[in-house]
Amino acid sequence: MLLTFSKCLSKRGFSALTRAVDGLPQEGSFYSTSANDDDYEYLHHSSIPTMHFQPSLPRLPIPELPKTCERYLNAQRPLLTDEDYKRTESLVSEFKDNTGKELHAELVAHDKRNKHTSYISSHWFNMYLSDRAPLVLNYNPFMSFVDDPNHSQMDQLTRATNMVVSATRFMKTLRASILEPEVFHMNPAKSDTRAFRKFISWLPSRVSWYGAYLYKAFPLDMSQFSSLFNSTRLPCYGKDELVRDEKARHLVVMCNGHFYTFDILDPNGNIVPAAEIQACLSHVLRDRTPAPSHHLGYLTTENRDVWASAREKLLQCGNHSALKSIDTAAFVLCLDGDKVTDPVQLCQTFLHGNGTNRWFDKSFSLVVLRNGKAAMNFEHSWGDGVAVLRLFREIFKDSTERPRVHKASAPAKIDVADRVKRLDINLDASLTASIETARAKFDNQVNSLGINLCEYPHVNKAYVKQHRLSPDSFMQLALQMAFYKMTGTTTATYESCSTSAFRHGRTETMRPVTVLTKQCCEAFAQQTEHSAAELRAMIDACSAAHNNLLKQAAMGQGFDRHLFALRKLAETHDREVDIFTDPAYSGINHNILSTSTLNDASVEIGGFAPVVPDGFGIGYGITNARSGINVTSYPGSHNPKDFIDCFRSSLDDMCNVLESTKHAIQKH
Repeated sequence: MLLTFSKCLSKRGFSALTRAVDGLPQEGSFYSTSANDDDYEYLHHSSIPTMHFQPSLPRLPIPELPKTCERYLNAQRPLLTDEDYKRTESLVSEFKDNTGKELHAELVAHDKRNKHTSYISSHWFNMYLSDRAPLVLNYNPFMSFVDDPNHSQMDQLTRATNMVVSATRFMKTLRASILEPEVFHMNPAKSDTRAFRKFISWLPSRVSWYGAYLYKAFPLDMSQFSSLFNSTRLPCYGKDELVRDEKARHLVVMCNGHFYTFDILDPNGNIVPAAEIQACLSHVLRDRTPAPSHHLGYLTTENRDVWASAREKLLQCGNHSALKSIDTAAFVLCLDGDKVTDPVQLCQTFLHGNGTNRWFDKSFSLVVLRNGKAAMNFEHSWGDGVAVLRLFREIFKDSTERPRVHKASAPAKIDVADRVKRLDINLDASLTASIETARAKFDNQVNSLGINLCEYPHVNKAYVKQHRLSPDSFMQLALQMAFYKMTGTTTATYESCSTSAFRHGRTETMRPVTVLTKQCCEAFAQQTEHSAAELRAMIDACSAAHNNLLKQAAMGQGFDRHLFALRKLAETHDREVDIFTDPAYSGINHNILSTSTLNDASVEIGGFAPVVPDGFGIGYGITNARSGINVTSYPGSHNPKDFIDCFRSSLDDMCNVLESTKHAIQKH
């Protein structure tokens, strides 16, 4: 599915809470690795309990039905002919006054009876868990870490050890309720202070959000964080289950297709010393047991019902203990033997790999290559970008600023054979056949996926802001312009936006295609007919409209989730509703351009597959240093290389307009 992150909005909006990575240690600076040492056990000690704001978070609002209908029509206008738009407009009017009104009233009543959650939460879980499509490429995205600034730390064993320790420190800090809560500070000088934290810690939880609001600080929902660790998605017939076992103390390591397990917490709940974790991982890397002839991980790439059937056979063959070890592990660490440096090959490795050394059902997996390149691949049903990006950022920050081992560190002298267990998997003929079938399907699927990258160093966040524009709107307009240059048309586009400002919020769809972006694309295609000043005015108008739409989405005032919930209600009554059978509704949800932004100093690159066979999956980013896109596609879709050429050309055109009009803008 999509890689969903909080978006930076206009002045009153919310943001992705990105933080700069600074204060990196000099070579030779290392920290305590002793168990029972608070400096080793926890990332930090927040004076505000982690879930302090949760009881007082505002509830995700259900938009007013007329507003939803109006926004839906606005999004359809640039995608439809005049004739098709009139038909859709008539269906929407009928829906608003009749069936829609009844369904909306039912949704509101249901929401009032379930004040502990949001109106979209159960529908969203059901959507993910009921889909029978394989997780790989359809749902699991990846984010890769930038290299450790201290390049001597890029040894596979060293980096894997430090990342495991940092992830475990995060887990313990979270469970001790001393992880700093997720808060967006509109005025950090006023609210990101000791005085603010002291004031908030005195307030009862039920009113703490209101106290933060007085400081223009906005706490975010953290209900998904508990599913980061010791959790997995179990394949079941018809609908999968999410399970979690926080009592488990072990890690599962995949290496050369084998599964290894050892404890990262001792019986008292303390983190095992880093040197002992290093020794266990060293033992795994030195194991010369031949790779299995049939790799179990392939089964997690299967259709979910097929995988559910194979799992039943695995249990019948005596693999209950092995499967439980995998399912309940804190997370999975994948140690790959490859030294990949090519950017496209890195994306392939982190998005899907070769299938032999992955377990796609886990909430997240850390992947560390032989050259220290690392990434996180995560299953999407349990949560979204706020939780994943926070963990990702903290792992990078802690493992680079406070490394517990270094390349010259000597692993602890322990009986690793007693600590590390390689899981034995029993397979019968039917299971080996199932694995071979899964492997063939997997190979066919991933080999059909194309990945193309484009980096544009001349445009960065500072450059765009200097021209008084929103960086996100600038990138999205370039994507729209690129598609228009390539095809002469606009198309359905999805941009993910977090609604984590609300209790149990998930995501909302922001629709970047507007009448204004269409007009702008048309004008740039006929530049000789418009002055630079006119083109600049169009860019400004698109940016303002984009920011407003993004703000609406973050505030729970989009239309997609509302209509989705109403459609699901209609389905429970076996009601056929014209607005949902309208080809225009199918069209706007056939997202040719599925986009998600990746803006954080710790993220090198990220990506996901297209959500429709003829579309593009576009991970894009604009940082203080550069901008770029990662475009995935399948055969038969539009040519991705042509799209990237058009994207570069669109950025060139826009930058030329900005440069030629900057003096006039600066005067104002």
